[in-house]
Amino acid sequence: MSVEGKIKEAAGFVKEEAYEHGKSPESQQKAQEGRDLRNEGRAEDGKAPKTTTPGTDA
Repeated sequence: MSVEGKIKEAAGFVKEEAYEHGKSPESQQKAQEGRDLRNEGRAEDGKAPKTTTPGTDA
């Protein structure tokens, strides 16, 4: 596991959580950017990307 991958995953998680409940298109776009960054970090660490609906544990 790379440090860079872990940092990207954590930063993406924080960005997603900060914007996911916003109703504006800008908030939704920033939440998607966070998801993309999180999945990029997961891929670098050899993990599968998160594909579940945001806010669920499934």
